[in-house]
Amino acid sequence: MVTVRRSLWPERSLWQEPRPVGVPPVGRLDRTLVGVFAVAVVVEGMVRPDLTWRLLVAVLALALAPALLWRRDRPLVAALLGFGVVLVLSVLQLVTGTRDAGLFCMMAVLVLLYSLVRWGSGREMLVGLAFVTVVVALGMLVGAAGVADVFGGIVLLLLVVALAAVFRYRADLVRRQLSEIRNEERVALARELHDTVAHHVSAIAVQAQAGGVVASAQPEKAVEVLAAIESEASRTLAEMRAMVRVLREEDAVDYAPQPGVADLPALARADVVPTVVVSLEGSLSRLSRPVDAALYRLAQESLTNAVRHARGASLIAIDVCREGDVVRLRVTDDGRTEVHAAIEPGFGLLGMAERAQLLGGSFSAGPGPQGGWVVEAVLPVEAGA
Repeated sequence: MVTVRRSLWPERSLWQEPRPVGVPPVGRLDRTLVGVFAVAVVVEGMVRPDLTWRLLVAVLALALAPALLWRRDRPLVAALLGFGVVLVLSVLQLVTGTRDAGLFCMMAVLVLLYSLVRWGSGREMLVGLAFVTVVVALGMLVGAAGVADVFGGIVLLLLVVALAAVFRYRADLVRRQLSEIRNEERVALARELHDTVAHHVSAIAVQAQAGGVVASAQPEKAVEVLAAIESEASRTLAEMRAMVRVLREEDAVDYAPQPGVADLPALARADVVPTVVVSLEGSLSRLSRPVDAALYRLAQESLTNAVRHARGASLIAIDVCREGDVVRLRVTDDGRTEVHAAIEPGFGLLGMAERAQLLGGSFSAGPGPQGGWVVEAVLPVEAGA
């Protein structure tokens, strides 16, 4: 599987960077923040009688209230409004020569700066940060701030911007990780559908073909063929329903145990052509669950492919043998090699190779030295999920 990764700032320019997805709507916490801010403005305006233009400053400060509500949906508008109020106060100070014309609660504009970087598009960030830079520079000029004050103010603004960028990057990283997990789940689901349903459908097709032959020559056996078709169809429907139930239910569900090596003998059949023979050797009772399930799925898919494509085959052999710390699966048939060799790898072979590789094993499929087709997988006994 090829995973495409991109950085927070991709190859396109910052100007073209879109807004982050999943912007939270305005909620109770936002309204509470606005209420607390409004109360703080009124209280500070009352307890500071020495404040120049108390009423005007309080009214201007209250203009920040809607900006706090818009800070995620319209981050640039909110930042322009908030720092625009700061600009008006700085201009008034510059014109009148006063030194104290602001409220301490006006520090709420830092929230708007954070939201601009966290939720704005690249274009909004560049425009907004340019405006903020001009307003802050003018404010420092008007306030005749010392070197220490200028340095501290710059560091504070950079910390807010950096914090917003970190949270933006983290959210983007989590979103991409979830997207990769969903893609992996889709691949796993496609593999399961192919391995389970395709096997039963192939069996139904084989039985139906056999039914067409025996219906005229041996009518009494047609009933047995129809019963086998019904059984396979019922199993297919049951597995599909179980899979759909797992996908649809949000709460925990009781998962049926996946079939494993112990269920391989059920694949054997001697009453139809090709005959299927299953052989198990060695200690196979303590395999890890992922390996146990993978061996069954690999054998099942190999059998399905042989039934579909092994022209003229009379025997399909499934052999599982433990050799020390590994377990070997070998599926062979005696069909015509040239027919098999012309088959291009499809979803079945790709899915089997992926299963083996994910468990740290190996997989191969191709013509056998004595003819026919050979599928072989070697998996470590203690491989994890």
